[in-house]
Amino acid sequence: MKIDPAGSESQDSGRIDAARVDATTEADLARQAASDEADAMQDAAKFARRVRKRLGLSQAEFSERIDVPVETIRNWEQGKRSPTGAAKALLKVLDKAPEAALAALH
Repeated sequence: MKIDPAGSESQDSGRIDAARVDATTEADLARQAASDEADAMQDAAKFARRVRKRLGLSQAEFSERIDVPVETIRNWEQGKRSPTGAAKALLKVLDKAPEAALAALH
């Protein structure tokens, strides 16, 4: 398909349903944002749990090894809170290079 800027009126207005977009309310947007946030929290919870389990550690052992309160580990894995900043980076390193990461923490 070639685009002719001079003949833009003959082009489709895009692949969105303009009527549906126009009908979307602020409440709809807020509901979707909350749903997206809940999904992200569950993804983070699954990731934190998977990293810990791949290391073969209990929550208490994992907590001790990475020097984070066990309650924090529980909150991550239950999706009540998400790891951020340095904790998120540490989980990524533990996932990709567990031996090196654990050695560096000793």
